[in-house]
Amino acid sequence: MSDIYRYMDLGIVHFKAFPEIVDGGGAIIDSLKKLIEDDFWTAVEIGWIKDDKKRSEVRKLLEVSAMKVCYACQPRVLSQKLNLNSFDKAERRKAIEGVKKGIDEAYHIGATSIRVLSGKDPGDEKREEAKKIFVDSLSELCEYNRDFGDAMLYMKIFDRDIDKKALIGHFSDAADVAEAVYSKYKNFGVLADLSHFPLLREKPEEAIPLVEKFPMHFHLGNCIMRDRKHPLYGDLQPRFGIPGGETDVKEVADFFRLLLKRKLVSPEKRPVVSVEVRPLLMEEYSEAIIAQAKRVIKLAWAAAQE
Repeated sequence: MSDIYRYMDLGIVHFKAFPEIVDGGGAIIDSLKKLIEDDFWTAVEIGWIKDDKKRSEVRKLLEVSAMKVCYACQPRVLSQKLNLNSFDKAERRKAIEGVKKGIDEAYHIGATSIRVLSGKDPGDEKREEAKKIFVDSLSELCEYNRDFGDAMLYMKIFDRDIDKKALIGHFSDAADVAEAVYSKYKNFGVLADLSHFPLLREKPEEAIPLVEKFPMHFHLGNCIMRDRKHPLYGDLQPRFGIPGGETDVKEVADFFRLLLKRKLVSPEKRPVVSVEVRPLLMEEYSEAIIAQAKRVIKLAWAAAQE
């Protein structure tokens, strides 16, 4: 198992593992300490931290952790319904300024990468126009980010028509946007989430090649999308192997094999590959879900070596 760290930094999304902190408050410090003290993880993804004092304490904790730090704009963007591809100029400006505050926060805590996402998909007729607007927003954010330092900005790909209903969206559209932005800004990349392939009705082996020429990070997660009546239907990041879910050891192992085959994880690249799961049912709690995710990774990596 130890050789996995030659190929990637194993991360975990802090505000999903401990969902009570997703709004930027709560037991941020105590929950983060649990992840820092667990040397299985070599990276951590931090979300919105509203309190300046807590943010400074987080920075100090991360400084001594030797973990790679990523900052996720999702909590900030989704809770405020910010839309970087809005046709309304005032609304788009609000979204850009909101994400810029996230970039400020990312540098404050020492992040080396930042996750951003598109707004709602406007439908077939206006999608191409929305993509151009999104490219303009991302370009402004890449310029702003470059003025700060050398952190990378990664565009996370979401579902198109089930839960988040985001512009980006299918991997072909992600490739179009990435091509336009990366041609000018080399501090830009793409984040592919294993849990979103079923929601997009796309296969990793067909979708990943569309964006693999850009810098990439990855998420490992699960979803429930075949039963619309299921209480956890949609993009809710349930535990691996949950009945009715799409992802367990086999799917993670297949994903590892694909990334190895295409040399997207390697001793030269070592991207961040983060787990994004959370407790959702009455009998579930954070520590158990985290431990279960670690077991799945261990078993999947072993299977991928066979």
